Amino acid sequence: MPPRIRSALSAVLIALSCLLVPFGALAAWASYGLADTGRYVTTMAPLAADPDVREAVAATVGDGILREVDHKMDVRPLRGSVAPFVHDAVRSFTQTRAFRIAWDTGNRVTHDAVLRALREEDPAEDAPERPVTVDLAPVTAQVKQQLTHDHIPLAARIPVEHTAVPVLQAGEVAPLRKGFQVLEVAGFWLPVAAVVFAATGIALAVHRRRAVAATALGTALGGALLGLALTVGRGLTLSGLPADVSHPAAGAVYDALTATLRTVSWLLLGLGLAVALTAWLTRYLRLPRPARHRRGSAEPAPPPAPTPTRARA
Repeated sequence: MPPRIRSALSAVLIALSCLLVPFGALAAWASYGLADTGRYVTTMAPLAADPDVREAVAATVGDGILREVDHKMDVRPLRGSVAPFVHDAVRSFTQTRAFRIAWDTGNRVTHDAVLRALREEDPAEDAPERPVTVDLAPVTAQVKQQLTHDHIPLAARIPVEHTAVPVLQAGEVAPLRKGFQVLEVAGFWLPVAAVVFAATGIALAVHRRRAVAATALGTALGGALLGLALTVGRGLTLSGLPADVSHPAAGAVYDALTATLRTVSWLLLGLGLAVALTAWLTRYLRLPRPARHRRGSAEPAPPPAPTPTRARA
């Protein structure tokens, strides 16, 4: 293959590899990180101690309790005086071990329900899509067990009712299922394709040292673009939330979910720059080779040694 064609083909393969790096990292994170229930629960567990998340939970749960009281007992005139006590009680509950158990159990139940809906086969054409709901009975049972263990009065009388809470509407399930199936395929093949393109491009290159440096710089650029995309995505996500949603709590959740992806972006940036710097140093700071003698300046060969002569008799 002519050197010019080899160089062009190598440049195309290396460019494709560098382009696939951020997309492959994003797809692998979504496919193997978010899609694993155990990792998801472990990632979300520290948020139970986050002050912003606790405050958002206290406000949401407290408002829900007050709505139920207004609906069943018709004591709206007392809402203003009762509301601070209700929110303080819920806020105190968020600092207990029972809340942490409820937080982990709720995340596990919700993640299992969503993942089961996304991985199931597409329903028949005549079968309507059903919404994804979560039964809060396991969460209530866990909280009841912990409160009873802590000898809280009347904790044993807490009713464990099967309450279906909607998580995804019926119209949202089908698009999310198709996107999730694409992510599962892309999460494996995009990183593999990036590695294969990079290795092939370096192997075809006429100047392999330059090809390695270019691949490393492209990988570093991909990591930087991935980190920039995460920052921009955080701002867009928070700006698109309703006004009644706590933005600090949502930001804490976003940061917890994307922590691994941010680490990957920094690793790609650092590793790419390190490899590129190493390739540059080995090119310009390599040891000088011994000089070769030219033909014109070659020293004359030494004369042959005289052969010994036999003495005459």
